[in-house]
Amino acid sequence: MGFFTKKQADANPIIHEKLSTNTTPAETPAAHTPENRSLHNSIHNAPETDANGNVVPTEEAFKELPVTWLAILLGSIASIGGFMFGYESGQISGFLAMTDFLDRFGENGAFSAARQGTIVGLLCIGTLIGCLVSGWLCDRIGRRYTISSSAFFYIIGVVIEITSDTQWVQFAMGRFAAGLGIGALSTSVPMYQSESVPKNIRGATVSSYQLLITLGIWTAYMVNFGTESAYSDSAQWRIPNGFSALWAIILGIAILAMPESPRFAYRMGREEEARKTMGRLSGIDPYSPLIDHEIAEIEEKLQAERAGGDHPLSEIFTGPRMLYRTLLGMTLQAGQQLTGANFFFYYGTTIFKSTGISNSYVTSIILGSVNVGATIGGLWIVKNCGRRKSLMAGAAAMFLCFMIYAFVGHFGLDASDPMSTPTEGKVLIVFTCLFIVAFATTWGPLVWAVVGELYPARYRAPCMALATASNWLFNFLISFFTTFITNKIDYFYGLVFGVCCFALFWIVYFFMIETKDRSLEEIDTMYVLHVNPITSASWDPKSLGKDGLAGVGTDGMHLKSGGKDFKKTETGGAGLMVHDETRFPTTAASGAENEQRVAPATATV
Repeated sequence: MGFFTKKQADANPIIHEKLSTNTTPAETPAAHTPENRSLHNSIHNAPETDANGNVVPTEEAFKELPVTWLAILLGSIASIGGFMFGYESGQISGFLAMTDFLDRFGENGAFSAARQGTIVGLLCIGTLIGCLVSGWLCDRIGRRYTISSSAFFYIIGVVIEITSDTQWVQFAMGRFAAGLGIGALSTSVPMYQSESVPKNIRGATVSSYQLLITLGIWTAYMVNFGTESAYSDSAQWRIPNGFSALWAIILGIAILAMPESPRFAYRMGREEEARKTMGRLSGIDPYSPLIDHEIAEIEEKLQAERAGGDHPLSEIFTGPRMLYRTLLGMTLQAGQQLTGANFFFYYGTTIFKSTGISNSYVTSIILGSVNVGATIGGLWIVKNCGRRKSLMAGAAAMFLCFMIYAFVGHFGLDASDPMSTPTEGKVLIVFTCLFIVAFATTWGPLVWAVVGELYPARYRAPCMALATASNWLFNFLISFFTTFITNKIDYFYGLVFGVCCFALFWIVYFFMIETKDRSLEEIDTMYVLHVNPITSASWDPKSLGKDGLAGVGTDGMHLKSGGKDFKKTETGGAGLMVHDETRFPTTAASGAENEQRVAPATATV
């Protein structure tokens, strides 16, 4: 396992080529001269530079980037994948109460817990498999083509569902096939968004995926309400089911008109394409210092990753701080389900029959409307508030709602005659709505944004796939076992989710770094440097000295073979990262090899 070191820097690096306005075109290409860089005119006197002499844009410059129509359009089109997920999830609760659906697929006009759980849960099994496969697919054919192909594959499942006659297994397998496409989208869409849009709107853009999920759920509720009252035959459920294919066709075609992720394009060697895409999305010149800065960050990470040669997939657990981040991402995604939100969305139509409301479809529409409205507010929170504080506040609020929901439902509501306890029934509805507000403004949209920011580029696809798979696994477990559990302990089931919300509060407090308004490469460095999550909001990369001025401190740092450690050499002074000899001892052979490759004047850290 050899060490990879930084090339010795020139004793007197030439900086004036990037800073002086007297540089001639012969020395520097015209497109790169400061006169043609939109940001340079705002830099006065002695601008800060990194170790390579590049001008370092200020954080204010990034925050003041214009919000372009292309960035909005890219985020909106990609988020249709979330709409498909929400629509597919929301329509099933209405189907389970439709007379024609019950007659065709039920048992004597009703569903057993096992059959209902299987029909609902097989979608989640398909999504779990789909998201695991999509990580590999994203790295092979790109984010954009993965989204398009997944959308069209989803239509296969819809066709299987619609053509089902009386065999409930066929309908369930159709949901499984549709789940393969939905699962692939749940990984590729947030990845594509987080890698493409500027960091000043990245959180809100990725969170729009959750907004479209809620809008899809609400749309399904509305369509179900209309067809259930208008028809008495299979049109009740086949019409809303058929609409599913329409959303997939729109996404599959429209996404092809969008540019590829600039980070994926750069990793494939297409630098000019990456530059132009980043410039168009940011609304600035492709050769401005802002783009130069981001390209330099990507290149530094890429060189560090490639210097160690091929790295196996197992490095998502063994790489530097990767086990920590992989488990954190899985925990946050599983936590999104363990907040208990889908307990209401999957079984909303069924649950509120016990409160004495005559038309439970109306109740579902109310819940869906609250969900959409709160998620829109959540986008403001994502843009303006920190990730950590928002997630902790949301977990605390949901914990309180579930405590009241569980105890009032169990001790106060008369399940045999709910009309005799109307006050308790109304309390359940009120605190259900308050819970949905807390979820939709925090854990609903923020988890997708946080997980999309959590991983370095090399491991982003497989790690996001694994994290999303944990989301779908718990989605399945909740959807399948909820009927069995509620039959045994009724409203005390809320205590399970309440305890989970309590635990999630402390998980975020102790383990999750604040990532608002930071670049993906800077976030990676923060995790590698073991920045304290509790104080991470105030961490400043400039505290690292010259190496940290660019916001990324991995210049010249290379992964060792096996991906377990970094190695960096400096021309004097302490390096940004220190090799831990106690954990990763240098072998005699690798040390000898390293001495031959490093100039005598270079001090190894």
